[in-house]
Amino acid sequence: MANRHLSRSVVLQTLFEWDFRNCSKEQLSESLLRNAGEFAPGAGDMPFMEELLQGVVDRKADLDLVIEKAAPEWPLERIALVDRNVLRLGLYELLFSDREKVPAKVAINEAIELAKSFGGENSGRFVNGVLGAVYKELGEPGKDEVSKKKKDVPYEQLPVQKLGGAIVYARHNGEVYLALVHDIFGHWTLSKGKIGDKEEFANETVEEGTIREIKEEMGLDIKLIEKVGENEYVASDPKTGKKRKHVVYFLAEAPYGEISLKVTGGLDDARWFKVSDALELNFYDDMLPLVTKALQQIK
Repeated sequence: MANRHLSRSVVLQTLFEWDFRNCSKEQLSESLLRNAGEFAPGAGDMPFMEELLQGVVDRKADLDLVIEKAAPEWPLERIALVDRNVLRLGLYELLFSDREKVPAKVAINEAIELAKSFGGENSGRFVNGVLGAVYKELGEPGKDEVSKKKKDVPYEQLPVQKLGGAIVYARHNGEVYLALVHDIFGHWTLSKGKIGDKEEFANETVEEGTIREIKEEMGLDIKLIEKVGENEYVASDPKTGKKRKHVVYFLAEAPYGEISLKVTGGLDDARWFKVSDALELNFYDDMLPLVTKALQQIK
């Protein structure tokens, strides 16, 4: 169910925060309530999330031992924070959940989808490899079961949601700076937002929507210079299901000044970076070519 997938993503976010900040049990509960309220208001399954989160935390030592045995070439501290917690969550459901409620293949597929959505380029394959190895050790339970789920909608038939984003730069004291936002999964990335998603914006162009979204998200007044590129990915919406998100990115200039980050569940910071420093940051793999191309245009 879409709601269960959404609930798992909220649990993953909470596990990430717990692992990163070494939260106490009280802080863990507060974090789950906050994340559920921000990301799944009225759509998530709170008892399911609480049970899943507590199960992973209580079984952490056992889960980490399984990870170490299934991926001996990858010590826990070398596994990316997102991937590590996706594995814990997936292994808990694979090993300790009621198989009638969460079949083995469902546990694995859900973990892979979370890794693809929130991890790096190779996260899905890595998680698939580790969980697949454990699945084989278990004797491949449910291998011969016939899925009763409906077939996935072909990619070309998925609804498309338009977004606009920008590589925002400014010149200050002889230096070129980039304005970047930081997400809750540890990546610096580009500011972007939905185009025409509300009635009052129904007729706006992608250029108008991009200018509006950057202003709302970072408080910057930008001037679009030129289109830099596009990308597209599939995301799941708890209400409407899967959709293709098509993002158009522009190179944009702004006055160098204070950035005012809009309070959202997915972002936790926004800053100006000198170009030389920005290239050393932890970008998503599909963002780096866009940033590199934009810097060539600026020069």
